[in-house]
Amino acid sequence: MSLDVILGSLGSLFTAMPGNIAQGIIWGIMALGLFITYKLLDFADLSVDGSFATGGAVTVVLMIAGYNTGIALLLAFLAGVLAGLATGILHTLLGIPAILSGILTQIALFSVNLNIMDGKSNTPISVDKYNLIISLRHVPQAIIVALVFVAVIMCLMYWYFGTEMGSAIRATGTNPSMSKAQGINISLMKVVALSISNGLVALSGGLFAQYQGFADINMGRGAIVIGLAAIIIGDVLCKAIFSKKSNFMLTMAFVVIGGIVYYIVIGIVLWLKMPTNNLKMFTAIIVAIFLAVPYLKDKFNNSFMKAAKRGGKENA
Repeated sequence: MSLDVILGSLGSLFTAMPGNIAQGIIWGIMALGLFITYKLLDFADLSVDGSFATGGAVTVVLMIAGYNTGIALLLAFLAGVLAGLATGILHTLLGIPAILSGILTQIALFSVNLNIMDGKSNTPISVDKYNLIISLRHVPQAIIVALVFVAVIMCLMYWYFGTEMGSAIRATGTNPSMSKAQGINISLMKVVALSISNGLVALSGGLFAQYQGFADINMGRGAIVIGLAAIIIGDVLCKAIFSKKSNFMLTMAFVVIGGIVYYIVIGIVLWLKMPTNNLKMFTAIIVAIFLAVPYLKDKFNNSFMKAAKRGGKENA
């Protein structure tokens, strides 16, 4: 392979990198929503695959109907809140296990999303006809807009989870029995957290639909895996860099950084011309690697410490 070919190939990789970063930031917003249920509430919420598509469908349909982007995104957020509310009610009032309640909501949202898009599986929206605030055509602007959304959301989350109700949600996720004994309505906290989480996921879906130029019924498929990948990658990187010195704001920032890293890795995988049919498998491998790193690190450290202690006793 000639030097020109290699340089051209590397050039194409770096040319695609800003687009990967933009997508990573948008999905990082989705991961921030999932962070609430997965990390703070300790709730396995699988409804996000459906609510992500709901946010995209609501945003695109409303903008085509003549609503401005701000109102469309706000209503997309509220649609996600209703989806999270449905999951919370199924779990708390009807006693359905967390995973099953999320799956039921996800299944129901497939039909809801089809109805929102008037029975169409795909609804395009062009940046030439509509005032999109974020678009694949203008990647630098898309990165800036996405970062603004991230900054605002992180500040609001930092404030909210420092309030009495926010602290009650965190306490519910940490120790439900003790929280209940302290007079916290843990059922209400779960419903509130699920609603906020799915609202943020739907908001991310609304931004992503604008970015890619269409809303699709399957655009949320695998969202839970991407969100978990962002959270896990971010958590591993945060602990590796800051050890135990990280705070809540820093943890949230690394969730978004995790989303960016994930999409950069996916971009490299595509650049290496790996079969796109195996993309989900590569995603699973990436997540598995980052999940295994903390465990293997702790196991190695424990083994090293035990060996050191044995050596110390033998020398004594």
